[in-house]
Amino acid sequence: MKEAMTAKIYAQSLYELGNEDNHDITAEMTSLTELINSSNDLENALFLDIFTTEEKSSVFSDIVEKLKLSKLVSNTVNFLIEEKRLGLLPLIFKEMVVLDDDKKGFLRSSVEGSSDSIEDSVKEKVKAFLKSKTGKEPIIEYIKNEEITAGYKITAGDLQLDATVDSQLEKLKENIFS
Repeated sequence: MKEAMTAKIYAQSLYELGNEDNHDITAEMTSLTELINSSNDLENALFLDIFTTEEKSSVFSDIVEKLKLSKLVSNTVNFLIEEKRLGLLPLIFKEMVVLDDDKKGFLRSSVEGSSDSIEDSVKEKVKAFLKSKTGKEPIIEYIKNEEITAGYKITAGDLQLDATVDSQLEKLKENIFS
């Protein structure tokens, strides 16, 4: 929980500073994250504790040159390396995407269900519901969850809806035995 709050603060600060300088920091962070995720060796070099701070900084300086990262992103990641907090980078990136989507009027959402895919009619109903509740255009990702018997779990930002049979049965059980 503490790491999530810390990452959120870093993300907000980085995002606001980027906006002041008219830099698309989220795009830079996306490029950085994609590069790191594309190579296990690179990921290991940056995140494993067997490498020294100097070695990590050296590897990162090569990344800065390759991606032509702004001074803001470069200094932030170097600070995270020096403070041995680079493990926060994925959380910071996630928070930055949320901030960027919010600024652009989008809301990332996930729908979990037991089937392989969601029906278009159900997806449109979920989109309409979320848009009416939040005023933002939802971007829906469907996730198959084999623990769900039937129905859907919807997560959109802080909003969570559980319309599964399992949830309804649990509520019924609580009402009967209370």
